Amino acid sequence: MDPEYLVRLIDIAGVFVFALSGGLVAIRQDMDLFGIIVVSFLPAVGGGTLRDLLLDEPVFWLSDPLSLLAAMSGGVAAFLSPGFWSRLRVLVWIDAIGLSLFAMTGASKALDLGHGVFVVMIMGTITATAGGLIRDIVCGEKAMLLREDIYATAALVGCLVFWALRQFDMPTSGCLIVGACTVFLIRSVAIRLDLNLPKPRWKRD
Repeated sequence: MDPEYLVRLIDIAGVFVFALSGGLVAIRQDMDLFGIIVVSFLPAVGGGTLRDLLLDEPVFWLSDPLSLLAAMSGGVAAFLSPGFWSRLRVLVWIDAIGLSLFAMTGASKALDLGHGVFVVMIMGTITATAGGLIRDIVCGEKAMLLREDIYATAALVGCLVFWALRQFDMPTSGCLIVGACTVFLIRSVAIRLDLNLPKPRWKRD
């Protein structure tokens, strides 16, 4: 598969999935249709917007109506079937999928612009997590980025794997798939086993 086409596909899928997660959070906050659509845009385009601003690149959705349509579709999907999504209890898994996809689009863009490993990892992680952080703050929820220790960490590791594979001239499509699967696998294990990073053994007197 053409790498550019795969990146595009991953990007659109990530926008829809994160928009769906934003819509579900808005429904949980008892918002109306307008509020659901607005909140659905925050995780869908927030991280990519911040990434593009930091990379001094044109903000992707300003010239990409398909991304905006995918974001709106995610919000509408949440609005039309809140009971369906609630019964499945899939919010945390939807978020994990969005994390995996967006980490790769951010890392790929930074690498294509000629940046090194640390920028690739940071931009991938920002793309994957910043929008969700904005969503949670606006909705008055405790930010998943701060609540779940192995969250941004999963994105960082997946971006590192993607970068490392690219250094060995592995096909870009394969690097993206392996990197995304790495993020999702780490996040899935953390969810299922309730894993967290070590914390300091210190208590306030």
